[in-house]
Amino acid sequence: MSDWTQVRYDVADGVATLTLHRPERLNAFTADMARELGEVCAVADADDAVRVLVVTGAGRAFCAGADLLGGSTFDPGRPGLPVPTETIGGVPRDWGGVAALPFAALHKPVIAAVNGPAVGIGATMTLPMDVRIAGESARFGFVFTRRGIVQEAASSWFLPRVVGISQAMEWVATGRVFDAAEALRGRLVSRVVPDDDLLPTAYALAREIADNTSAVAVGVARKLLWSMLGAASPWDAHRAESAALRELGAGEDAAEGVRSFLAKRPPDFRAPVGEVAGVPRWPAPPDDLR
Repeated sequence: MSDWTQVRYDVADGVATLTLHRPERLNAFTADMARELGEVCAVADADDAVRVLVVTGAGRAFCAGADLLGGSTFDPGRPGLPVPTETIGGVPRDWGGVAALPFAALHKPVIAAVNGPAVGIGATMTLPMDVRIAGESARFGFVFTRRGIVQEAASSWFLPRVVGISQAMEWVATGRVFDAAEALRGRLVSRVVPDDDLLPTAYALAREIADNTSAVAVGVARKLLWSMLGAASPWDAHRAESAALRELGAGEDAAEGVRSFLAKRPPDFRAPVGEVAGVPRWPAPPDDLR
């Protein structure tokens, strides 16, 4: 869309790239950026030509956190402060959640290629993404307690599930900024690569997905994995997987998967992404979202 001013979006050969684009401000986060991220996610999800979304930052940072405007930056009563139109629990939604939760709702896998600082919302917005790859110069920080506030972007749910409660509490309680090596040890990122190799590595992974897998199968698998993090019992997973296998197993992509394997050729999957009966919608909008 031509009116996006704080992000860039490109698609090539089934892989979309979303670039946070305020390099002169280290891609500092604003309400406009939050809106644009949600719009990009909707465009990517609706485009059957997009198989994978790669997210990175322009210049020498991924996102240095909220664009700080003085001591009243986080004061909801500050004159001129943009306020989300939607509420949850009777209060305006936080902008971090407005930006991050659209990534969770995607049917497409999302790869974060973290270049340079990823602090505050720059770190939390990556948590609903499926894979985080860091360049050696990456720095992370859940710095909220050092600013007198608490974490946002639904990270109280995501972070302990990604790294475990002990590691999550250490990073949140100290609010310290840490390097890519510590992020790897804490399992926040899956790998650390030289800065020059960051995007090539992310694109190689995206290509592996786009070239070899069924879009509908990957989309359903993504929903199953994330939704079952909160399931009460493995029977919930068994129920949903049984429904998914029944529907997908009767589809053309399943037949093509077998044919291509037997013929020792690359598959030609064509089924678009979509919902499957019996697989939970995730994350399902709550009743108090207005």
